[in-house]
Amino acid sequence: MIIGKIVKSNSHVDYAGQVYNDGEIAVTPEPDDYMFGQFVRTSHHGMDTVGVIYNSLLINPDFGNYGPRLSTPPETNAIFSPDYLNEQGVLIGILLLGWSKDGQNHQRIPRAVLSAGAVIEKMADEEVHAFHRDSEGKLQMHYVPHVITHAGQLAKQLLLTIIDELIAIIPVEDHPRLRVLERTLVWQQTIDQIR
Repeated sequence: MIIGKIVKSNSHVDYAGQVYNDGEIAVTPEPDDYMFGQFVRTSHHGMDTVGVIYNSLLINPDFGNYGPRLSTPPETNAIFSPDYLNEQGVLIGILLLGWSKDGQNHQRIPRAVLSAGAVIEKMADEEVHAFHRDSEGKLQMHYVPHVITHAGQLAKQLLLTIIDELIAIIPVEDHPRLRVLERTLVWQQTIDQIR
């Protein structure tokens, strides 16, 4: 499902995307489609770049504008001003984790640069599951140090969210490995809070 488009980058692995509003595409994304920890992809040059939503920002130019208004309410703008642009929106922070090409998944920093306007799609559970399998079918999460380095204060919570998401879609035999990582992250979070 298409949820938005790339609008800027903060670094080679940190991008900002704008979630589509009503009327911009046929099926408007729901908040469940762009939640914290949601895996997304963009397609370009024959490969899918894989990332995860790790942050969000609301845009509301009307905030703090408490003066008198000469314009009509937003509900009536569709009738009286059909060319009116709704400037409110949601930006999502996307941390790139790897790419997929020709059925092979790579959990490393992609070399390609995403272009402004590149379409952001929500990944299906099957795609997320496939991204977490190496060529031998074993569970892989090589991006953990990358997330800890680049997701800032949200890194541990992001990884815990990813673990919860993976436990719901991967085979039971892989759960113990994820639980070990989960306990380690919870312990680190506890130690960080004590300091």
